Amino acid sequence: MDFDTLDKKMRRFEQSLDRTMLDGIFVVARLDGHGFTRLTKKEWDLEKPFDVGFRDAMIATTKHLMDCGFRIVYGYTQSDEISLLFHLQDDTFGRKERKLISILAAEASVAFSMHTNRFAVFDCRLVPLPTTENVVDYFRWRQEDAHRNSLNSYCYWTLRKEGLSASETQKRISRISNSEKNEILFERGINYNNLPSWQKRGVGLFFRDEQRQGYNPKTKESVTFNRKALHLIMELPIGQEYSRMIALIMEDSAR
Repeated sequence: MDFDTLDKKMRRFEQSLDRTMLDGIFVVARLDGHGFTRLTKKEWDLEKPFDVGFRDAMIATTKHLMDCGFRIVYGYTQSDEISLLFHLQDDTFGRKERKLISILAAEASVAFSMHTNRFAVFDCRLVPLPTTENVVDYFRWRQEDAHRNSLNSYCYWTLRKEGLSASETQKRISRISNSEKNEILFERGINYNNLPSWQKRGVGLFFRDEQRQGYNPKTKESVTFNRKALHLIMELPIGQEYSRMIALIMEDSAR
């Protein structure tokens, strides 16, 4: 069998499960640290419940993913999770699901590992979202998840530091309301509302036009020009204000 015939035959098997993300559909990629519970709790001496160095590593990884060949409109990270909103017209790798997933997971794993000098792996999934409203709801959902996890983590580690075992702590906080969890913290001198925003809401990144000063060597004059710059938001809004922010970012990207 000649090579061309064999190549055609075998590629049918290779491509049998290929899927592409439909044109005109918004796509979000969500990446999660694989095995990060072991990494952060057993192998890495991190500040509990939140560690600035780990946060910075996640931000650096998100920045890398937003500037490694894809058209990313908005990036969001909380805990060991990253969500990336693709530009509606992004056609990288023909929007093939397997290519997008494998490349993003690999890029994230390498970027995080190089930033921390620790071997780390990310997995990735793609989420197709038909409408702008769906996209806004998605990021509202992830921010609410950040808030829930943050409150639980603060309660968990506050009680653990008092000597309770992991099982005792989990049993105590699993059956109580958010207001009761806030009360646990308040009784121990922690006002949850006053904690850093990035711990409760996560961090956002998007590109925006910024004016820069340059020099034209031909005219020997100073010039002003616009360029896209990655903007980091450490103090994200919540609720409807956050919804408006996401909608405006999407609107600006469509221009």
